[in-house]
Amino acid sequence: MENQTFSSDFILMGIFSQTPTHIFLFSLVLGIFTVALLANTLMVLLIYLDTRLHTPMYFLLSQLSLMDLMLICTTVPKMACNYLSGRRSISVAGCEAQIFFSVSLFGAESFLLAVMAYDRYVAICYPLQYPNLMNWKISGLLVASSWILGSFDGIVDVAATLSFSYCGSREIAQFFCDVSALLSLSCTDRSTFETLVFVCCVLMLLFPLLLIVISYTRVIVAVLRMSSGEGRHKAFTTCTSHLLVVGMYYGAAMFIYMWPTSNRSPTQDKMVSSFYTILTPMLNPLIYSFRNKDVAKAFSKVLEKGKSREQIG
Repeated sequence: MENQTFSSDFILMGIFSQTPTHIFLFSLVLGIFTVALLANTLMVLLIYLDTRLHTPMYFLLSQLSLMDLMLICTTVPKMACNYLSGRRSISVAGCEAQIFFSVSLFGAESFLLAVMAYDRYVAICYPLQYPNLMNWKISGLLVASSWILGSFDGIVDVAATLSFSYCGSREIAQFFCDVSALLSLSCTDRSTFETLVFVCCVLMLLFPLLLIVISYTRVIVAVLRMSSGEGRHKAFTTCTSHLLVVGMYYGAAMFIYMWPTSNRSPTQDKMVSSFYTILTPMLNPLIYSFRNKDVAKAFSKVLEKGKSREQIG
């Protein structure tokens, strides 16, 4: 077949078939999507409405919830629509939109997790200087930088995928438009872009991960020196939950973007991709936020207001 550019729709092969097992797994994904949607939306609203949560730490958590909310809404609705309708096509514009939002949000969240680790490091190691080292101006600047850097990476990837020609099959072996899966269809020399992707991964994955490791290493050292057993337990619990999220997120990301494609199968790509695009957005608010006493109090306050309004009505 002649080389083609974006003259027709792509085909998303998806992750589920019509077998009973896959129907159950699809229902499970819809359940996870619903929980993630409600939990992240609730987190953003709670932090916005409750003045006690108007601190830099909770501002960062609200941004994480917003990113997770946007990320899961970028992939799951289209996948569900295709599965239920039996149509697997996606337009060029839709495909590029998915690439832009998924890559941008992925990159922004990578930097934001590093900012959150720095925030905990300052709060635990320099509590008296925390109001100066992590004030509203600094936290706002760091969050804005995360969004901007993530968006820049998304623009680069969209520009690159639009510049390539595609040969023969237009079937993408994924449930959403992923850059690596899309480029496997290209008949253009990809060596320059693959080098660029590697450099971007170093900057957007390994560099933030290094900052996270350094921050939490210093936090753990500081925690071990605490005289209070209760304070040590609380700090260790917080660090453990944060590191769990970091391990899941960066582990999956490095597998997809830094592990050679020749050493992994399309099925592995789908499973790992679903892990950080579907499962992680549900786990983040549960691990980071709803185990927090202040968040639990804010949630209880909202429920009490709702009950009192019902009684008045």
